[in-house]
Amino acid sequence: MKRARIIYNPTSGREVIKREMLDILAVYEKAGYETSAFATTPDPLSAAKEAERAAKDGFDLIVAAGGDGTINEVVNGVAPLRKRPMIAIIPAGTTNDYARALKIPRDEPLEAAKVIFKNENIKMDIGKVNNLNGSKYFMNIAALGTISEVTYAVPSIMKSLYGYLAYLIKGTELIARVKNVNAHVSYDGGEYSGSISMIFLALTNSVGGFESIVPDAKLDDGKFTLLIVKTANIFQIMELVAQTLNGGRHIDNENLIYKKTNKVEITPLSDEQLKVNLDGEYGGDAPMSFKNLRQHIRFVANRSAMSVRAIEENAKQQFVEEVEKLEAQEQKEN
Repeated sequence: MKRARIIYNPTSGREVIKREMLDILAVYEKAGYETSAFATTPDPLSAAKEAERAAKDGFDLIVAAGGDGTINEVVNGVAPLRKRPMIAIIPAGTTNDYARALKIPRDEPLEAAKVIFKNENIKMDIGKVNNLNGSKYFMNIAALGTISEVTYAVPSIMKSLYGYLAYLIKGTELIARVKNVNAHVSYDGGEYSGSISMIFLALTNSVGGFESIVPDAKLDDGKFTLLIVKTANIFQIMELVAQTLNGGRHIDNENLIYKKTNKVEITPLSDEQLKVNLDGEYGGDAPMSFKNLRQHIRFVANRSAMSVRAIEENAKQQFVEEVEKLEAQEQKEN
């Protein structure tokens, strides 16, 4: 029998996963996995260390249950390994961007677990970050600049009590303090040196709960979507926000650089600190280099609910496999 290890944050989502754990365990058992659970602790990298241990011990499936921070830790535990198990997610955070990208139910942990019964998955791109302190990984978004401080500036108690509203409150407070820094950004086929207020490197189309920021994102093409906001003018930023919400028209704005790239290097051109946010948590300071690891980890996903454009490579492979099956069946019948 295959084995699954559920790594869950017992405090996420007002402890809803903890309350439903017996039913969640039963789901994976029914799906054919001998299943056990591990509750994360306040110790640093608790989820990452357990994910690494379970992967090295030969578990076939690791279930990351919690917010995007918990999923990020599990990814960091698995991504450096040569043999990487499949990962499933049960969201219980505030924004649950990754669950939104994978079309996983975000409000009902038990229903999220039941996606395993669909037998659908996708090899997802993963971002690798290098700086003077070593390597880290992210699965959804890297952000630099003042606005990137929103997620880790919101206290945990506010997240629990007020949810997404807490981010809006903090974002409104910080947007008035957005400022430019000088930086050099190099990417596939180009570079930019000058004033920037924000930089985003996105792997999916779901950023902070919005799907229109990266309207043409692909999940498995080996490319980041790079967004460089060159202005700190509050009125120009509000114009960008309005265009984003109005059908993704921001991608043609003169104050924005919008590119697809496999690699990015970001270097500050002054002594000002340029903080990096990885999947909602503080990830260090630039200078940093980023590389997209194409189709690096297989995730359980509600693939049939996704746009074919978002998983083009997998859709092509699925088509090839279906054709091969039909040809084999015809040969057998003849």
